[in-house]
Amino acid sequence: MTRIRAVRLRVYLMLALTVMLASCGGGAPSLYVLEKPKNVDMIVKMNHGDFWKTVKMGAEVAAKEYNVNLTFKAPQNESDIDEQVRLMEESIQSNADAIILSASDYMGLAQVTDRAAYYKIPVISMDSEVASARIKLFVGTNNYEAGQKAAKRLIDLIGPESRIGVMNFVKGAKNADEREEGFMDYVARYPGVEVVDIEYCESDEQLARQLTRNMMTKHPDINGIVALNEVASIGTAEEIQASGYGGKVKIITFDSTAKVMEMLQEGIVQATVVQNPFNNGYLAVQYAVQVMEGIELDDERIDTESRLIDLGNMLQSDNQKLLFPFVK
Repeated sequence: MTRIRAVRLRVYLMLALTVMLASCGGGAPSLYVLEKPKNVDMIVKMNHGDFWKTVKMGAEVAAKEYNVNLTFKAPQNESDIDEQVRLMEESIQSNADAIILSASDYMGLAQVTDRAAYYKIPVISMDSEVASARIKLFVGTNNYEAGQKAAKRLIDLIGPESRIGVMNFVKGAKNADEREEGFMDYVARYPGVEVVDIEYCESDEQLARQLTRNMMTKHPDINGIVALNEVASIGTAEEIQASGYGGKVKIITFDSTAKVMEMLQEGIVQATVVQNPFNNGYLAVQYAVQVMEGIELDDERIDTESRLIDLGNMLQSDNQKLLFPFVK
């Protein structure tokens, strides 16, 4: 059995325990099980990728526990803002009891979110925020802080006199903007660090590869690259590996796909910022139930946290359950 397979086996066992603990509350709000099922639509950025599959699984576990009929909706591509708006309109027309939204564009989904509120449909924001004062709650990572964690580790690796590239995903998505802002603000502390290029791959793996290739051609003296989401991470790291820069150009990624974790073990990726997509999905449904039941919320923001994981800490028991999505 290879090392990564052994790790996976241990992770699957721990994740099964996590699900059971979630069923018992795990420090979250009390269990308000609906007497009659209600319809909750979860609209996310795209319908594929380990991150969104894990969000969906967390939401499905909560839906079963709380007596919710959950409908999971998403465009094919994260940059398809018009399709997200259409899905929101569809949920309004079908009179959903609540909507959970991960907005692909902070401003682009604002008007339709306000429209949902006008029709008395509560909206929970998850993972990526939307410019609406009518949102009941945000559940997700502190993305500014996550960007700062990535910057700190990259500068620790390459030093205060270096040249850096940034591979972001969708410009205008609140979580993308906040990660970039956090990263850039931290880098600004070091006058000798120059960010020579910022690209947006539209959450397209092949485009991330092409943009990375172009970046390295224009700036062959780059010391490090940060990739700010799952798809950007895979495309960027694979291109660095294929072009022969593996290990020479230090890479900090986001999320923990199997490909990223394999490249972490191979030394292509030096560290990855890992979120908690299962908790994002689970808690979004849990709090949607409270909102539908008219229960007052103690907080307007629920931080599901992030951790920076590398070879030195990936086998720690409190990190393992975050490292691998437990869906294929």
